[in-house]
Amino acid sequence: MIGCHFGRIFQVTVSGGSYQDGLTALVQGVPPGMYITEQEIYGDLLLRKPGADELSSPRKEPDLPIIYTGLNCADTVPGAGNKLQTNGTPLTILIPNLDRHDIHVKQYQDTNRTPRPGHASYASFLKYGPADDAIGAGFFSGRYTATIVAAGYIAKKILGACGIRVFSYVRELAGVRCPDVDHETAFTYTESYKRMRRDTDPFNQELYVKGRLHMDMRFLEKARVFAEVEQQIDEIRNKAPRIPAEKIREEYGVHEVINCPDIAAADEMMEATRRITETGDSAGGVVEVVALGVPPGLGEPVFMKLDGELGRMLGIASIKGVEVGAGFHVKDMTGSQCNDQMRAVDGKVVFLSNNAGGITGGLSTGQPIVARVAVKPTPTINKPQKTIDKYTLENAELAAITRRDPTIVNRVWPVCENFTALVLLDMLMIHYGYQAVKEKIGSGT
Repeated sequence: MIGCHFGRIFQVTVSGGSYQDGLTALVQGVPPGMYITEQEIYGDLLLRKPGADELSSPRKEPDLPIIYTGLNCADTVPGAGNKLQTNGTPLTILIPNLDRHDIHVKQYQDTNRTPRPGHASYASFLKYGPADDAIGAGFFSGRYTATIVAAGYIAKKILGACGIRVFSYVRELAGVRCPDVDHETAFTYTESYKRMRRDTDPFNQELYVKGRLHMDMRFLEKARVFAEVEQQIDEIRNKAPRIPAEKIREEYGVHEVINCPDIAAADEMMEATRRITETGDSAGGVVEVVALGVPPGLGEPVFMKLDGELGRMLGIASIKGVEVGAGFHVKDMTGSQCNDQMRAVDGKVVFLSNNAGGITGGLSTGQPIVARVAVKPTPTINKPQKTIDKYTLENAELAAITRRDPTIVNRVWPVCENFTALVLLDMLMIHYGYQAVKEKIGSGT
């Protein structure tokens, strides 16, 4: 499988599967001297993990990460202060599967002869044959996106040190669209939403805040705790604080379930999704991703244009479309309406609009990068669907008996956010290298 690698300078290789022992993200190009903890990576993973609310699958994976390589085990010399800092070698993040039980394996075995319409199960069987990892859809399950979130968090932290902020939110769900919100307001909202989710997540509180897992533990010590957690998932989940929605809105100023920076719209999204779910069906929507502080010049024409690289988000499970800026709406515009005109104000260039989404000619312009992704409805639904027996080619019908998400939209936004961070950091490192050489040549040195 050669498609599991990303990047030129900042590189990520992922592996694992939905019902294998776990998943792995191998990250190369991480600069030395950066302090990083498993708890902060988990802070992003908990935004994507299942079982967090009524809009996600009831699977109860904690998605707890272990940093296995890439950090100094101790100060390199006494008093150096670089213990647990990155050392420039490949960083390996393990995410064990802890909610993998025989009863769920049996459910997949009972339905694996009949591919799920809308899912990869038919095409993957044709490609890999009977040995295809069809338990839980293997590498074609949305579960693998945990690796993107983990690796993307590293990228996002590096970008933050370079003055670049990347965030995303649910723009549309079940036909309900969030009104336009200015970028700074949306960023502040999403930061509050993430803080709320960290504060109310039982695994974060029980394992990290209380010190049951910490960075001074060796791998085997952490593995012992993971083995205990596997037997205590329900017990820990039941410790989640039961905070009324009104109190969450009052204290954090966010919706209790959906990361949408308009609470009234989020309420409508919830109700619309409930109506669809009650029929056994599922809902789709749109995620918007924004990057602020991106310097001009990122992107490498012809085959590595920045907007083309963002289009690689089509590789995320459930994503069926990516648009930048005005996107498909440009077809209804004239040139004078579409062009982002410019003025000079106090010695700085100011754009009068951002229909280009911060990218022209495949290069960033210094404006905010804005992209939207179309998320399809969950293909696993609780309604009879026509399919076939993939071994006998007899016609059959299938209705879901496995765990499923009423919608993927509310879990995929952190994947899109962190995938964008991977793209931007790789392009930033290429850009900085190119500019450094250009300056050397221009200075005659």
